[in-house]
Amino acid sequence: MPASGEQAEEAAGDLPATAGARTRLSCPSCGSSHVAQVLGDNGGVSYVCTACGHSWS
Repeated sequence: MPASGEQAEEAAGDLPATAGARTRLSCPSCGSSHVAQVLGDNGGVSYVCTACGHSWS
């Protein structure tokens, strides 16, 4: 079982970097960091703020 504990610690160690990357993107309308990346109709990437609903690409 120690191996699974070590894996959990490693996974937890990865979370701050991932969370940090997400906080860099914020909604230009309301400033919220609650942003989802979505694929557009033509295959491009767009973003949608889950707080206010504003979308942009």
